[in-house]
Amino acid sequence: MIRGIHHPSITTGDLDRALGFYKDLLGFQEVFSFGWEAGTEMAAMAGKITGIPESTARAVVLKAGNAFLEIFEYREPASRRGDDRALSNQGFSHVCFDSDDVMADHARLSAAGVVFTSDPMDVGPMRIAYCRDPDGNFVELQQITDPSSDLVLNGSGA
Repeated sequence: MIRGIHHPSITTGDLDRALGFYKDLLGFQEVFSFGWEAGTEMAAMAGKITGIPESTARAVVLKAGNAFLEIFEYREPASRRGDDRALSNQGFSHVCFDSDDVMADHARLSAAGVVFTSDPMDVGPMRIAYCRDPDGNFVELQQITDPSSDLVLNGSGA
């Protein structure tokens, strides 16, 4: 039985740049890192799991509150962005992070050069703002402003 979502995974062309955004700006904590080199036993196993044979990759698992995020950088085959997706396109469109203060996060991230699609907006029981990470993936920051809302996460504290 499915109990919930454990983690989304993002592939980047530059893991260090992505970590600058997710760890340094958004405040995720590193849980562990791993990787493999083509031609190793780990690469053979990873190739069977992912369907990407003879790959070389490194990855980091991050955590914030009750959510994990996995970020991969493939060096072989080289990572590349295949499109410039709009939120309206089919497929996964964005990842949403729970915030305790979207206004403060928006100000802090904007000061660091992150571009948002708009200022934070109140929509029903929440305050939201969208931006993109360094690879162009959409990131939503969401603050539940009505504590009686069904959208409140149990155990969402850090």
